[in-house]
Formats: sequence, C-alpha cells, structure tokens
Amino acid sequence: MLVLTDLWSKNTEIEFFRKSLDLAVPEQLFYITNDKKYFAYWPLDYRGDKTTLQSRNALIGNFTEKWSTDIIQQIIENDKLYAVKGAICDELALTRQSPGDVVISKKNGVEQRPEDIIVIFEVKMSIVWNWEYIKENQTHGHLKCIGDYKTHSGNPGLLRSDSMLKAIGKSVNIRISSPKASRIPIIILGNTPITKNYYKKVDQLYKAGIIQGFWSLNPSPLDCNNSRENIKTTQEGGFFRFDNLEDLQNRIRLLYSHEAIFLSCMKNKTELGKIIETVNKQKTYEEKGELFIRLIGE
Repeated sequence: MLVLTDLWSKNTEIEFFRKSLDLAVPEQLFYITNDKKYFAYWPLDYRGDKTTLQSRNALIGNFTEKWSTDIIQQIIENDKLYAVKGAICDELALTRQSPGDVVISKKNGVEQRPEDIIVIFEVKMSIVWNWEYIKENQTHGHLKCIGDYKTHSGNPGLLRSDSMLKAIGKSVNIRISSPKASRIPIIILGNTPITKNYYKKVDQLYKAGIIQGFWSLNPSPLDCNNSRENIKTTQEGGFFRFDNLEDLQNRIRLLYSHEAIFLSCMKNKTELGKIIETVNKQKTYEEKGELFIRLIGE
C-alpha cells in the first residue's frame, strides 16, 4: 500500500500527472493553446481557441478514489477494518453503475452487506492548481505550476455546483434506500473549499443528519494563505478543512466510535405526543431510544 505522509498538495498533483503520463499522451491530459503550450486548465488571460477536455476525467477520478482509499486505510488499519474502493451494495443503492467511491467496512472485497459497512465516502476531487507541461522531447517533459485555481478558468472539486448537486443527490439516494442506511455516516471528500452559496445548505444537510460532512483534505488550495475563501469550517460545521493527518484520523475514528441513527419522519404533533408518551414508559434511556427509533419509522 502507498504510504502517505501528507494531505492533498501540489506534490499529489505532480504524482497524478507523472503516473497518468505512463498511461496517456499529453494531449489527453492537457489543453493545448494556439501556440502549442500545454495547460491543465485554460489560463484566465488566454484569448485563443478553446476546446473541452473529457479524456482526463476517468484518470483523475480513479486516482483520487485510490488516493482517498489509501489514506483512509492507513488510518483504520489498526482497527481491523478495511477501506474498500468501488463498493457494491444494492440494498444501499450502491450499484455497479454507481458504486460507493470508498467505504469503511468490517469486510474486505467489493461486494458488501449493509451490516458490514461503517462509513461511506463520496469523492469529489480534481486538479486544483494550473500546470504547464513543458515538452523536452517526444516522450519526456516537466511540469511547472503557474497558479492556483483563481488564475484559471476551471472550477475544481467542490467549487463546481454540479459536483455538489451530484454528491447531495447520491447521498440522499443512499440515505433513503433502506432502514439499514440510517446508522451509516456519509461523508463527501473534496480538495477545495465550497462556494458561499453552499455554506447554509451544507450546514442544513449536516444538522438534519443526511450528510455527516463535506471535508476538504487540502490544507492550502490557494497560494495566498490569507484568502477568505479558504475557510476552515462553516458556521455549523457542515464543511470542514483538514490541515494534518492527525485531525483527519481523529475525525474518522469518531465516526465509527460513536454510534448514531438518522431519523426522518413527517408526523403531526398528536402522533409525536403519543410516541413520546409510549416511549417514556420504558425504564432505561437505551430502551427508550430503541423504541423511539422503531415507532418513529412506522
């Protein structure tokens, strides 16, 4: 397994391009300007012809899911748990067409049962900085970082509205797929901040228990460290930026060391009152909690 010593950084992106250039030609990884320069994104000041690059998507998707799996496995390896990439569990709406990007499970292997899955991670990462690939010859070249995401025309990671909406939609689909999903935390992993338009939305999803967090594993996505965009957390904690592996380790372990249940219902006050009255007759808090969970779902 790859030994990771840090969170997402420029070095991670260099590693992506290095590995991908063993599998693909530069034309599949970079945009090409009219004067034959290769860029990861169109620079903001570029005024020439532009095309849309789709061939990089599968490569960056596979790389970020594998990178996330490795970093999570490092954290949980002493807990007799497994980080599984591409998990399938039809009962939780994790199908072959839409598998779980990464799950923490009691069982190794792609085929999973709901009772074995402990946490589900949806990965929404991409290239953050802009890079110029400078060809040295037909088979070799080197990379030069030419700016953070404020200097190029692309919106990476969680800054993309479509990425946020897809992550939310998939999470809701999992959450309502089965009663067995009620105890499984769902985390969205990214490597950028989120836009201000989503601050309140992610906090509401977090407070409602639908999604247990939008996490950025990139401590410094902007070259200007004082930028207000690089927030540490939203007001209610729905979004959180990790700055070191130790904080990530503590937060991941907290997910499965404190069992919680997602509750959802649409009941009037009379129905709720009857449930509370019935539950209150139980002797212990645990008995009251178990009965409440059962009655609220009927």
